[in-house]
Amino acid sequence: MLSLFTAILPVFLVVGFGYLAVQRRLFTNDAVEGLMLFTQSFAIPALLFRAMSTLDLSTLTASLFLSYYGGATAAFLMAMFGARFLFRRPWEDSIAIGFCGLFANGLLLGLPVTLQAFGPDAGKANFAIIAVNSPYCYGIGITLMEVVRARATGASLGELPAKVLRAMFRNNMIMAIVAGLVVNLASIPLPGFITEALDMLARAALPAALFGLGGVLCNYRPEGDLRIIIWIVTASLLLHPAVTWGIGKSLHLELDGFRSSMVMAAMAPGANAYIFASLYDTAKRVVATSVLVGTALSLLTSWFWLSLLY
Repeated sequence: MLSLFTAILPVFLVVGFGYLAVQRRLFTNDAVEGLMLFTQSFAIPALLFRAMSTLDLSTLTASLFLSYYGGATAAFLMAMFGARFLFRRPWEDSIAIGFCGLFANGLLLGLPVTLQAFGPDAGKANFAIIAVNSPYCYGIGITLMEVVRARATGASLGELPAKVLRAMFRNNMIMAIVAGLVVNLASIPLPGFITEALDMLARAALPAALFGLGGVLCNYRPEGDLRIIIWIVTASLLLHPAVTWGIGKSLHLELDGFRSSMVMAAMAPGANAYIFASLYDTAKRVVATSVLVGTALSLLTSWFWLSLLY
């Protein structure tokens, strides 16, 4: 058990280093913004492109997606309906709060934790999940938010599909995933000097992004209703992996896919949850605090779920 804890601890230590560097003013907020711009616009897209272009497409199985996204959807519904009916939040707030349960930090936390815990070749199913994560989560979140707003204003829903697609395909990471899958499916050969350059960028992606994530979290302030934050964190860190476990076992998901889906499901809400709340200017304090608290707690909860996988 202790060896497992120490195996995943480096991932969270890098996040902590970034947090402390900004807190102690050894690394400025402008530097954090520049680092995150580099990772999100260049290094992570390179990582995703290379992963998708070489991915064994047999890992894209229905049982994997049903396992992970069944848990994510259950956490989304728990967080959203709890916010609406238990805590009496407006529907717009409730959808943004639900997004916290839906969008786990699988890329910046789930992937490196999987690699640390199970080895450098253990991330194939993680990339399969990541390939559809943003389209699935943003598709649900944006669609529901626009429907609620259209009903409030009496606007037409005819432009909704185009609006959802535009919002998703402005994202560099989604474009990198699509481009990588096209290269994979069409068996397009890439020159060695291009793949080597992309691999150099990709190797910088996760450590830089984890350090930057710590700096971003330092600027979140623990504010908001404590009860609803506990509700969100429970949906994200307990319900999501519990449902993923149940579905994965019932579908006899193969071991590597089961491990990857469980690690991804056990992660805290991602920074994308705050980006989504900011996009619609709703529930930002509660969402930001949930991301911060959830990330801190996920070191312990992910260790618990991982211990069950050994």
